[in-house]
Amino acid sequence: MAFSFLSKLFEKELVVVSGLPRSGTSMMMKMLEAGGIPPLQDNIRTADEDNPKGYYEFERVKKLPNDTAWMPEAVGKAVKIIALLLTKLPLKGYRYKVLFMRRDIEEIMKSQKQMLIRRGESTDKISDEEMITTYNRHLSEVLNFLEANSCFTVFFVNYNDLMRDPEDWVPRIAAFLGKEMDTAAMKAVVDPKLYRNRS
Repeated sequence: MAFSFLSKLFEKELVVVSGLPRSGTSMMMKMLEAGGIPPLQDNIRTADEDNPKGYYEFERVKKLPNDTAWMPEAVGKAVKIIALLLTKLPLKGYRYKVLFMRRDIEEIMKSQKQMLIRRGESTDKISDEEMITTYNRHLSEVLNFLEANSCFTVFFVNYNDLMRDPEDWVPRIAAFLGKEMDTAAMKAVVDPKLYRNRS
């Protein structure tokens, strides 16, 4: 029992922003930055029409589980990790406070299609029905994994509700993180003009 307590005491804590693609993860990263938590990012992927305020990505995250040497650098910062890669994080040595973005699946599909169109990529490689089935399966697998591992503490943020009522959501996000944050600056990040793909 004492060993378990001591091991938890020396675990390092990471703030993780996660969710499916196009679920509002970049906006949440910007909100945390405005609130006082610096992002871990490399600026390799720059802002564009799809994410005019930036992607807030760190490329080495995509090499999990083979590359974890960057993780000490993430302590005290916020890092964006796509949902499926959460299952690749080490289960010892770290604790993870995960802000998990949820968004209407039809809106995710619309946003994904618009991004592909702007990039001149095909949108008919897979049907919408197949893609929704795949997304839902991945989501179920990840959520089961998070629930089964005590190193993860998860707060689900509904993107649709957040866009409608940041006054309600921002204090709850700050309370979950347990940090003094600039909540006014966080609320100011929520820009209804960027809520472009609605169901």
